[in-house]
Amino acid sequence: MGPILLALGLAALAWVLVAGDLVRRHRPVWHWYLVGYPVTTCRVLATWRKVAMLNDLAVSRRPPRGLLGDLVVKGDPLRPVAPRISFPHATRMGLTVTVRLHAGQTPATYMKAADALVHAWKVHAVRVTSPERGIVLLTATATDPLQRPGLVTAPAELLSALIGALESGGAWVMNLRLVPHWLIAGATRSGKSTLLARLITQLAGQPVALVGIDCKGGMELGLFAGRLSALATCRREAVAVLSALVVDMRDRMSACRSAGVRSIWELPEKLRPVPVVVIVDEIAELYLSDGTRESKAEAEQCSTLLLRLAQLGAALGLHLVVAGQRVGSDLGPGVTALRAQLAGRICHRVNDPGTAEMTLGDLNKDAVAVAQSITAEERGVAVCTGPDGGWSRARSHLTPTEEAVSTARKYAALAPELPAIDRALTALEGDDK
Repeated sequence: MGPILLALGLAALAWVLVAGDLVRRHRPVWHWYLVGYPVTTCRVLATWRKVAMLNDLAVSRRPPRGLLGDLVVKGDPLRPVAPRISFPHATRMGLTVTVRLHAGQTPATYMKAADALVHAWKVHAVRVTSPERGIVLLTATATDPLQRPGLVTAPAELLSALIGALESGGAWVMNLRLVPHWLIAGATRSGKSTLLARLITQLAGQPVALVGIDCKGGMELGLFAGRLSALATCRREAVAVLSALVVDMRDRMSACRSAGVRSIWELPEKLRPVPVVVIVDEIAELYLSDGTRESKAEAEQCSTLLLRLAQLGAALGLHLVVAGQRVGSDLGPGVTALRAQLAGRICHRVNDPGTAEMTLGDLNKDAVAVAQSITAEERGVAVCTGPDGGWSRARSHLTPTEEAVSTARKYAALAPELPAIDRALTALEGDDK
């Protein structure tokens, strides 16, 4: 009986291992709840005190003192006391731990210790947030959810585009009604162009006007020309298009003032002008100058016009999506002023720390560090901001160029006419002749 039982035991163990591997690969969520979460919870509880002491999260209590006649009697020596933590709470592919801070502690100390927690708990990442004073929430993710982001859904809304998936597993949505203007930074082959293609395909079927400014001769945005209401392929055309939009913005102001409202969204639907989304690819081409007087004048005009649209356009249905490989103050003071008006930020892998700092630094320093850690293999991965002011890692859905071009052609008939821009570009062509 002994050999038989041993053989049966080995067979059962082999079956468990094979079944466990199949579950891990094909049902990762089940595997996490059945195996990953209990094991990680044990690691959290077993290592918390040691990690807290090694990373300055513990606080030493002063020894008690008492009087015995004329003698001062001291109690036990100093002992480090780790902060109290809650029992780890399971999430879909991770867990959360609530920490009650000692008096005088700040969340910054825990942010510095995040890497140590990752190694101690053997998880992919640990994010630190502070939902209320005196409390820190540690959110651990078991694996990188962006390696194979699943297709998520989001409610269809006007001026809202489903871009991809967030690290939390939720939908990554760019809602221009909530966050009217966006800045997108990313090096070559980082996923920036794919994101713009995804944005255009998502907005193509909506009753909005899309205006493209691509000073690389229309190499990128020219693919979607059928759905664009206007396309500027050089800086001179960009000045004409932006000037026409500023004139249109004044007309929208007059309409709102006459109706006694403060935004076009308060106007009756029949009187409401069509929303306009201006997509600028490679912002540096609008700001850089070759030193000639004409070039400098065009660059200054572009800077001023973009800033005016960003400052006043949100309530008037004029939205900016500005993208570039390099975003820095060296392009001119106008870039810094424009950045301050672009509340939405997306940072892919960039070639220099200055661009990551320029994109995210005024919002969150931790987001800058995470953006700089994106590797060349993580195409489409970015750090993005949300409507609540927070940030998250996210990955855009891959939209093949052929699919994006086909979608633009499919909805070409929906492209609204913008007479002011058409007249400006026609006048520009007449001057060239």
